[in-house]
Amino acid sequence: MMPKPTFHIVQGNAAQSRCWNEYIARYHYLGYTPLDGHQIRYNVYAGEQLVALLGFGASAWKLADRERFIGWSSEQRERNLSLVVNNTRFLILPWVQVRGLASKILGLAARQLPLDWQQRYGFQPVLLETFVEWPRHTGTCYKAANWQWVGRTTGRGKKSTSHKQRLLTKDIWLYPLRRDFANRLCS
Repeated sequence: MMPKPTFHIVQGNAAQSRCWNEYIARYHYLGYTPLDGHQIRYNVYAGEQLVALLGFGASAWKLADRERFIGWSSEQRERNLSLVVNNTRFLILPWVQVRGLASKILGLAARQLPLDWQQRYGFQPVLLETFVEWPRHTGTCYKAANWQWVGRTTGRGKKSTSHKQRLLTKDIWLYPLRRDFANRLCS
């Protein structure tokens, strides 16, 4: 039986940071790109074995389906967007084969991240978001970890200046970190 996964923040250690970047570049289908703004990267261990890597960073600026789910106005979004954190990368290392590990890690991350974010940035997020490239992946581990599918991106990308699809569409998954997340985001 595998030990309970533990989370180790990647910071202040250049070798650890290079290793995280290299594993993401080599084994994640999106590769490595630096995270913008507030961010936390984790190495996830089961005992002494590195089993997974996670990256969290700034949320998407605008997502029609997310905005509809939350019910906030443009002004509320601009004021409170920092309370939404994006799970930018999630990688179970390819040689790790443990049934249910991905959803277990996602569940633990939802409890650990707000505490670490509070310690690092002085506030706790209230909602997590992620994007799953459809149809390459179906988001099964997110569904199993109680994330909610709310829709699909338009495929324009975050820096698009046109209204035309340039990229593959992605499913949008959200995970409220508090029961009153919508009230907090709409305040």
